Amino acid sequence: MARRIVYWSPVTRTDTMTQTCTVLVGAADRLPRLKARVNQSDGELLDFLDVDPLRALEAIVKRRPRVIALERLFAASPRGAALINRVKGDRNLVDTEIRVLAHDSEYMRVVPRPSSAAAQAVDQRGTRRAPRFKMAPKVMALVDGKHATLVDLSTIGAQIVSPAALKPNQMIPMTLSDEVGVVKFSAEVAWTSFEIPPNSGPRYRAGVEFVEADAMAVEAYCTRHRA
Repeated sequence: MARRIVYWSPVTRTDTMTQTCTVLVGAADRLPRLKARVNQSDGELLDFLDVDPLRALEAIVKRRPRVIALERLFAASPRGAALINRVKGDRNLVDTEIRVLAHDSEYMRVVPRPSSAAAQAVDQRGTRRAPRFKMAPKVMALVDGKHATLVDLSTIGAQIVSPAALKPNQMIPMTLSDEVGVVKFSAEVAWTSFEIPPNSGPRYRAGVEFVEADAMAVEAYCTRHRA
């Protein structure tokens, strides 16, 4: 009986997710000097402009770099803060180190990670002057003519998430409506934060304070739609 001989040759697989790399984000005129400061021993260097953080985030999620290096002014901007928070909140990136560095000095710091016992975030406006209730999923308000998600609501204010840009101290018209009725009033933006969630586009989270809203009508709407 003839013996069958099978020849086997190993196949080398290249997986981009396992290759060591560093992601660098900064302004175009500062990238050359920033590149010189990045440790090349951390593997391939991928650089991105600070005006396009979504491309940087896409590479970060795909490649899981050992190091993310951010130019200092970008890291302090709303887009930079949103990118940092997005990375810190991703369980797949717990081993990634986030560094903030300057292009014109030896300045460098490592962004600290939250401990497992970190407290939940508190309302950015500070002490609340009225009870605030979490809204049911997909409850929407009309904010400056555009739909925004109502996160929580009280008779004097709300937390909203909007795809449209919002700025502190901005005055905006708001409308709460359902099959029972319509409540219209003005509101002032108290605080905002820019976010880059993993499964949707960029958005703005904001706290707004109502101006002369009908408290009884707002409370009734809240009762109908709270979680």
